[in-house]
Amino acid sequence: MIYRIREGVSIRENEQGGFLLSSRPLRTVRLNPSLLALVRRMASEGASPASEAEAKALEALAKKGFVEKDLPAEREAATYPSVSVVIPVKDRAGELRNCLQSLVRLKYPEDRLEVIVVDDGSSDGTPGVAREFGALLVTSGGVGRGPAAARNTGAGFASGEILAFIDSDCTASPEWLTELIGAFEDEQVSAVGGWVDGLHSASPLDRYEAVMSSLNLGGRERSGDAGEDTFYLPSCNLLVRRSAFASLGGFRQELRVGEDVDLTWRMRDAGGRIVYLPRGRVWHEHRSRLKAFMKRRFEYGTSEGMLQNLHPLRQKKMVFPPVLALIVGLLASGIVLLNGLPLAAAVALLLSDAALAHRRIARQGIPLSYGEVLLARGRAAASLAYYAGYHLLRYYLLPLSLMIALFPSLGIPAAAVFLWVGGVDYHVRRPKLLVPFFFFYYLLEQLAYGGGVLWGCIRQGSFASYRMRISPAVV
Repeated sequence: MIYRIREGVSIRENEQGGFLLSSRPLRTVRLNPSLLALVRRMASEGASPASEAEAKALEALAKKGFVEKDLPAEREAATYPSVSVVIPVKDRAGELRNCLQSLVRLKYPEDRLEVIVVDDGSSDGTPGVAREFGALLVTSGGVGRGPAAARNTGAGFASGEILAFIDSDCTASPEWLTELIGAFEDEQVSAVGGWVDGLHSASPLDRYEAVMSSLNLGGRERSGDAGEDTFYLPSCNLLVRRSAFASLGGFRQELRVGEDVDLTWRMRDAGGRIVYLPRGRVWHEHRSRLKAFMKRRFEYGTSEGMLQNLHPLRQKKMVFPPVLALIVGLLASGIVLLNGLPLAAAVALLLSDAALAHRRIARQGIPLSYGEVLLARGRAAASLAYYAGYHLLRYYLLPLSLMIALFPSLGIPAAAVFLWVGGVDYHVRRPKLLVPFFFFYYLLEQLAYGGGVLWGCIRQGSFASYRMRISPAVV
């Protein structure tokens, strides 16, 4: 295992020793002399732990987000675990052919790999395609029972130590399994997910989906174990230990959306760890027609009420540090009232807050300039404004639109929030499409998803999905 310093993290040293500094968000960790020497090696070429103590220290830094791990992609064939690839499918003969063709090219020992196709009552040539490629073909036991039931059926026929779930409208890279399988060397890991990309790029909507789909979890490694956050892994690129899957009874078969969220949350509740790695690429055939795109976002939204009832402790959370919240509030007031006084007050408060933070940091002997601290506090305020604005758009855009119709003066601040939040996502995700197209799809997505959340809550008879746990913790 090779550890490297994560992008955005730097080494700082003074006469007392060394620190690792993360700029987004601003965090530091003090290093003792031996760990500082190890970190210096990591900065240039990566480092492998030479002892159990070093391994524990590096793992602790990885969990805190200061370093990242490079899992070995190449290893002895005899050391690979056996894998069963499970593909649920109904009436997708063409897509299944593409999927199975990609699996033929997998760089994985053939004697440790089996492919299982679960037919959910197809009326086209899907079964023949599965037989043509030599996959084990089983039936789901009905017609249209849904992907969750089909995956469970496939898992029942699997012999592999690891179950690798991929959807029939996906194709896998040759390195799909080899780039992800190493994460299971940690015995606590129950499930691993990889990068999901868009299969097509011809239309603007294809290019929007490639970076904005909820199946794409971004470019940073993440993990989750015990806790109440909402981190999960999507099932179109999901590897799980068969033993952990069986102990939980697999997917909840009654769920047609959100079944992957529910499964990975239950794995975490049972003491397992789930890991996302931005590699092990799978290409997904996203819905490229506007109606299908909005319908799918609406369906995703409907799952929130059901998932909240199944997992009542997993509420949305947002930290509102008092000073930063006041800065954001003053900025918002200045925009709503079109008044420069609150804006000036926000700037003054940010400057003084950064000065106090710089003084506290200097007392700890951490070599940071006032400018670096000011920039970090400014980013923290901007981040808080983004997340607050995103939550407003995601869940309250429909009632907000009604309020704007009744009170047109609200249109200017609402437009400012929309442009700010959408602009941040455009900058971070970097979609390959023009800004007007991005904002058009972005607006439709928020409307469709928010409508789905509302409808799902009405059906569940509970509006717990709209609750948010607010923390005033100071950062």
